[in-house]
Amino acid sequence: MTKNPTWISDWRPEDEAFWNATGKTIARRNLIWSIVAEHIGFSVWLIWSIVTTKLPQAGFHYTTDQLFQLVAVPGLIGALMRFPYTFAVTTFGGRNWTIFSAAILFIPTLSLAWFVSQPDTPFWLMLLIASTAGLGGGNFASSMTNISFFFPDRMKGWALGLNAAGGNIGVSSVQLLTPILMTLAVINLFQATPVDGVFLQNAGLMWVLPIAIAVFGAVFFMNNLTTAKSSISNQLAVVKRKHTWIMAYLYIGTFGSFIGYSAAFPLLIKTQFPSVTIAIAFLGPLVGSLSRPFGGWLADRIGGSVITFWNFIVMAGATVGVLYFVGQKDFIGFLSMFLILFVTTGIGNGSTYRMIPSIFREQNLFKVRGKGDAARAAALKTASIESGAAVGFIGAVGAVGGYLIPSGFGKSIAMTGGPQLALAIYLAFYASCLGLTWWFYLRRSPQREGAPSLAEARV
Repeated sequence: MTKNPTWISDWRPEDEAFWNATGKTIARRNLIWSIVAEHIGFSVWLIWSIVTTKLPQAGFHYTTDQLFQLVAVPGLIGALMRFPYTFAVTTFGGRNWTIFSAAILFIPTLSLAWFVSQPDTPFWLMLLIASTAGLGGGNFASSMTNISFFFPDRMKGWALGLNAAGGNIGVSSVQLLTPILMTLAVINLFQATPVDGVFLQNAGLMWVLPIAIAVFGAVFFMNNLTTAKSSISNQLAVVKRKHTWIMAYLYIGTFGSFIGYSAAFPLLIKTQFPSVTIAIAFLGPLVGSLSRPFGGWLADRIGGSVITFWNFIVMAGATVGVLYFVGQKDFIGFLSMFLILFVTTGIGNGSTYRMIPSIFREQNLFKVRGKGDAARAAALKTASIESGAAVGFIGAVGAVGGYLIPSGFGKSIAMTGGPQLALAIYLAFYASCLGLTWWFYLRRSPQREGAPSLAEARV
């Protein structure tokens, strides 16, 4: 294998001898530092889910709907950033882009630290500052695209699930640690005056050192793969594929729900159950993150479409439970149902992401059936490039849930006084996801000549 300090030119993860000799160690090292960078990216992305709950007592006179908008807008920007981030890995290299995407997180953290200490900041400017946190959301697309190239197909579900879970846990980290560190005057570079003992600027400053560590790790321990280089036009071909859009829709239901509920959960608790501490909110994204590798593991063994189908059924049931208990003002029931809902978002994240490489692999192999080993090898390489692009693109579309769900809760509360209307809409959406999963990936029907049978392929 030819290798220089940053680029690897010979990469054959499907070759078991190569994988066992050298590939496995390199892939795992890149996975570890990818998780570190992505974890911090998610943490920065969700900072405002906690900061908004403290703004009123800090002297910021924003309405409840405006507070939900501050929570929602980083989700929208994060989703939009995922489109260029998806193609950045194959253009600049996974290591190189990880360095850049981690370093740029100094912008949202330092700007937050300054402006939350200025109570006269107008809402439009604070909304602009909150939007920069969306830079952390873009990291997921490039990280997942990058890691998809390092592992063999048989391990992609596990690797992508672990990478995603490590990143997703960043949501729990920010929601657990931020309330604690905001009460400590250990970091106060801007000499801001605490309000009721809360140092809001610490919510941004606490991530400065971790960001520096992530940049260091990417520089010295990650690699670029020349085999992952591809033109943007070749990758954009996935946009024309029907299954890219179907899976993007399903991913709104799984990852979109995870990031959307994670962003909205602290503020939802504060508005619906004022006597309950928001510190408990970290449990939701924590169980959702930990269940994600389990979803990928189950999908590797049973089939992603089967797990996804049954998962949407449970998601719908848990949503009904949340609807009931929020109406009854029963916090224990509300929390229990929401935790089940978070678990299902994690399992669904893992199972839907496992479906993506399987779909592109089956479709590309079908095109070269009977044409020999060389054509098969070329098809597998094409499938790897396309599935990597699809993973990022689908992740970008799915991330709009980070905007739609908090925004929906805010509008629902403003219009009706409660979140029930929004929850009913989300329930109807899960029903549509259930139907699409069955129709395209589980239903067995006569295949037209020349079309691969995805229902038969354990997608």
